[in-house]
Amino acid sequence: MSKDKIPVTPALLMLRKNQVDFIPRSYKYEEHGGTRVSARELGIPEHRIIKTLVMEDEHKLPLIILMHGDKEVSTKALARILGVKSIHPCDPKTAEKHTGYRVGGTSPFGTKKILPIYMEETIASLPCVLINAGSRGLLAEMPPSELIRVLQPVPVQVAI
Repeated sequence: MSKDKIPVTPALLMLRKNQVDFIPRSYKYEEHGGTRVSARELGIPEHRIIKTLVMEDEHKLPLIILMHGDKEVSTKALARILGVKSIHPCDPKTAEKHTGYRVGGTSPFGTKKILPIYMEETIASLPCVLINAGSRGLLAEMPPSELIRVLQPVPVQVAI
């Protein structure tokens, strides 16, 4: 994606509608590259790149968990917090059905269905974050306070 051609996505429309103070940041997307590639391409610590992970419980109820790019989610800890038996990542087709976004371009903003959103609590203490803006190779840079204001995620401690 070239830097001068930013696609219009439901995420960007939602950010603009909510008057979010953000900067679109594009980079060369690599299949299965994850946050490591976006951090490298943009010269930003991977810890500040926020992953949008779509998961579901044993009843197939979906949720979103926002996590630092250099961390993983303890699904056992998350299940315990939510009072369910298990949590696991959705398969890509199911995640796309819930969010309307292709895996690798999933944003918590402007999802097709309204899903509960959880966020690793340490994200709130970062000076700024970069989070997917609804297209592969496109992130939105913003203060975490804006992310919290618009999404109102439930803070959790599940990083490993």
